[in-house]
Amino acid sequence: MKNLVETTIDAGNFKTLIQFILEADLIDIIRSDGPFTIFAPTDEAFSKLPDGVLLKILEDKERLTEILTYHVVPNKIMSEDVLKIKKTKTFNGKEVSFYTSNGVKIDQATITKSDIECSNGVIHVIDEVLIPH
Repeated sequence: MKNLVETTIDAGNFKTLIQFILEADLIDIIRSDGPFTIFAPTDEAFSKLPDGVLLKILEDKERLTEILTYHVVPNKIMSEDVLKIKKTKTFNGKEVSFYTSNGVKIDQATITKSDIECSNGVIHVIDEVLIPH
């Protein structure tokens, strides 16, 4: 079974996410044993950000790291777990909330594909980039 990094690279629709993970020097953490849950925005999700935001994020490594680690939970959360919990703490220490009234959402993003199991965790695909407050 492939790890989280290998799985996102092989999927082909997470190029921006992988680029940002490399820029923030987080690749070794995400390759480690975990388990981790990644709420992974697709390239399309990144393209929804207003013009200039991606470049601005890339220029501020601290903010980039804060945003990326907000997409990672330091344990394995499967879709059935999301139905039971309302919020969880992310790798950066801030909490994300789950909503199940109209599909399954994490903060404002919809989970479009769930439970992609990897050797060191699980990936849930989301349609928007999560921005910590």
